[in-house]
Amino acid sequence: MELNLIQQIAIWTLPVLFAITLHEAAHAYAAKHFGDPTAFLMGRMTLNPLKHIDPIGTVLLPLLCLMLPGGFLFGWAKPVPVNFGALRNPRANGRWVAAAGPLANLAMAACWVLILRLAVNLDGNYFQLPLAYMAQAGITINVVLMVLNLLPIPPLDGGRILVFSLPREAAAAVSRIEPYGMIILVVLLATGILGGIMQPLMKLVYGFLALLG
Repeated sequence: MELNLIQQIAIWTLPVLFAITLHEAAHAYAAKHFGDPTAFLMGRMTLNPLKHIDPIGTVLLPLLCLMLPGGFLFGWAKPVPVNFGALRNPRANGRWVAAAGPLANLAMAACWVLILRLAVNLDGNYFQLPLAYMAQAGITINVVLMVLNLLPIPPLDGGRILVFSLPREAAAAVSRIEPYGMIILVVLLATGILGGIMQPLMKLVYGFLALLG
């Protein structure tokens, strides 16, 4: 069934909002757990999506991706502020704070797999098709966000995990990439390289999720 733009927006809005909100909230909860209350004090440790939406990265860019035929879904949320120096063990705790977002996306993808299974069992029910489409969208956006954020490019979560895992001199060298990280991502996206990198990794995650279905 071919969906028009309005139908696509209706199906994707809720999964996207859940995906970005829980991703960012997970960072905030992890940071507070390990000793940094910055996000909590700024009101970012919340499940209110309005606190995490970036007008360009969360709204405009994903909408453009949906409008382009065969477009690769891409976007970002407003990053949660973390003072890594305030963590009880900045290097060890920093890895967990960075990993919390992608892990939240993996958990959400698993939940959407279960919802898809429920939709399949609603044979003949009016809500079967919309729920199945929404579950598929939820799986896709969470797998995309998880894999994208785990790429070892600062300021992505994978880049921060890499920085906190390397010896100090090497970590400092990688950290210097951070101001150019988003430019690197946009170039990789525009040239099609990003999709080529992510697709095999996404297939691995889909294979893992298939075990749940």
